[in-house]
Amino acid sequence: MARHATTTPPHAVLPAVPESSSSWEQVATREVSKALLYLPPWLIGFLLFGLGFVFHVTLRSDDPQTIAWTTAAIITCVLVLTALTWRQSHARSVTGRAHTTLTTLAGGLWVCAATINGPATTVTGRLILIGGVAFALSFNIRTVIRAKQIDVNGMVGDPLSFLFNRGADKAGMPAVQARTIQATAHKVTGEVQLSEGRQIADDLQKKVPYIESGIGLPPGSITTAVDPDDASKAKVIISDARVMKQPIAWPGPSRVGTSIAAPIRPGLWQDLDEVEYVIVGHHVQVMGKTGAGKSVGGAWNMLAEIVTRSDAAVFAIDITKGEQTLGPLKAALHRLETSKEGARTLLGEMFEKIKPRTDLLAAKGLQKWVEGCGLTYWVLWLEEFPDIYDALSDKQQEQFLSLIKAIRSAGGTVVLSLQRSDWTQMPTIARGQLAKMCFGVDSSADASFGLSEAQEEAGCRPELWSNKQPGMAYLDAPSIPEDRIAMPMRTYAWGLTAGGAFDDERANAQMRAHAAAFPAIHKDIDPMTATLARLSAEALAAPAPLPTLDTPPTPNPDHDHDAEEDDDVRDVAAEYLATDDPDPEVAAGIDDEIEDFPDGEPPLTFAPPEQTMTPEQRGAVLMDRLHELWDSGARDVGTGDFKPLWETTDISRAWFQKQMKRLSEAGIIGAYDDDRNRYLMPTRPELP
Repeated sequence: MARHATTTPPHAVLPAVPESSSSWEQVATREVSKALLYLPPWLIGFLLFGLGFVFHVTLRSDDPQTIAWTTAAIITCVLVLTALTWRQSHARSVTGRAHTTLTTLAGGLWVCAATINGPATTVTGRLILIGGVAFALSFNIRTVIRAKQIDVNGMVGDPLSFLFNRGADKAGMPAVQARTIQATAHKVTGEVQLSEGRQIADDLQKKVPYIESGIGLPPGSITTAVDPDDASKAKVIISDARVMKQPIAWPGPSRVGTSIAAPIRPGLWQDLDEVEYVIVGHHVQVMGKTGAGKSVGGAWNMLAEIVTRSDAAVFAIDITKGEQTLGPLKAALHRLETSKEGARTLLGEMFEKIKPRTDLLAAKGLQKWVEGCGLTYWVLWLEEFPDIYDALSDKQQEQFLSLIKAIRSAGGTVVLSLQRSDWTQMPTIARGQLAKMCFGVDSSADASFGLSEAQEEAGCRPELWSNKQPGMAYLDAPSIPEDRIAMPMRTYAWGLTAGGAFDDERANAQMRAHAAAFPAIHKDIDPMTATLARLSAEALAAPAPLPTLDTPPTPNPDHDHDAEEDDDVRDVAAEYLATDDPDPEVAAGIDDEIEDFPDGEPPLTFAPPEQTMTPEQRGAVLMDRLHELWDSGARDVGTGDFKPLWETTDISRAWFQKQMKRLSEAGIIGAYDDDRNRYLMPTRPELP
């Protein structure tokens, strides 16, 4: 079958009628073909009648002894044919298989009876007439039902069965039968019945490349997995591998404000389902060659999700590239060490806190960290891990290995990122405890260090990507379903331009804006976590997000962070220029003289605002003012309506403009009316 050029799920198309044929010829050909499908059962009935007649006439002159052994031979042949029919039947259901087998048995027994009594006697004649017609009609009914699976365009209703069975037959596995469980716009999910006692899911996996070739699909389109309930079956997913060739823009965090125990979403699977990965309770190895995307694709996407969770703190180390990879995230990190001494200090301090944390959990009757236990979950991210490990003394290395073993139950995950996890780069005892996330590598030998044994057996080949498709990866970890560990995923891309190209400066600006929206300083953390934290200047200076909103500010893809600040100023200026005088009591003519300040030195300090507020209080005051305006009849608002806020509190116009944008983007208030320079309020503003 020819390869399809579209990216829609594959469907088998029957041979088309030549264009030169007339429409009447096409109709006639199709109808004749349909009619011929119903003839075989009736022809077999006439054949059986003929066999009975011939055998009866042939044996009429024989003696009784000859008739006896001839009849026994016929019965033996009937039983053998019946057993062979059951064995070789390819019916998808037990009912269909039994129907075919019983038909063979009944037909054979009738021939035996007709041989003795004659085909047209009262008993045998009525049996062939009534029973034969019934059996023929039953097969016609099955044919009609199967025909319903094919529409007028020749498309098969069960594409997986039609395609997969043909491909498997060409690949040397004719006994397998597939059926569709679910079909969507991007994938077909099904199950495959293997030859019982002769084939297992591993046999099918080894034949997958040949089946893809037999069907005409792109390499990597078929993913198989073991059926945990039946060893004679396998699960299979067919998707289009080509949809992963283009970068996918980061859509924003998935579950802002929830626990780290909820899944994070670092990318999409090949069938375009979202990756849902729970990082709690185990450690992770992230591996890939330079340029394959393990830093921007792996680190950025996972950390961008983690820093939005209410009960997680990230401690990071990168003594190789300094702040190049993790620097844009500094505002959201509780600590970032880029020197050898800093790395040693952090790991030592963290090790000392393990026992107090486990003691605290034990006092609460817990064997491991759980959501709501009162401890902040730690994520220790080690970028370019081999250089960090080499910087430790022998004693510190032993201490680190102990940390790896103990921190899981104390409420922590260690992520080790590196280019090649061989024995010279990664301690064997550590590698055995790690989940595997493998990006593109240089060779199959390198792939063996980045994949789990199950992924290798399933035929994962990250060496095919190398660094030509950055962001492509395989993931085998707890919470990842068995049928997904061999399916490629693509992590989200940051900094894509309107044309889909990657822009490094834009990516860094986008990540900095995201980190600034979730600064570490505003996290509610436990005292032991607080003693480890070393907040950066970015975190201390980061603007406070509106804490009760579920959606963070969405970075504008056409401007960097500085441009957003300029937009805020322009918005305020434009509103004041286009609306009424914000303070009617202040009036002056164009020729009025501007008086100087009275003589004397200006004050060295200015009076503080009447009320100093926390970020939570600012958000509450803003919502109260919106409610007050709505209840008084206002259905749109402008900056002048909120003048009391910055006259009596420490709320600034710039902060107000940012929060109004966020409220509008979250759908809590309406869109901004550029003509009137006011925000619409179609409904009473309420936080979710």
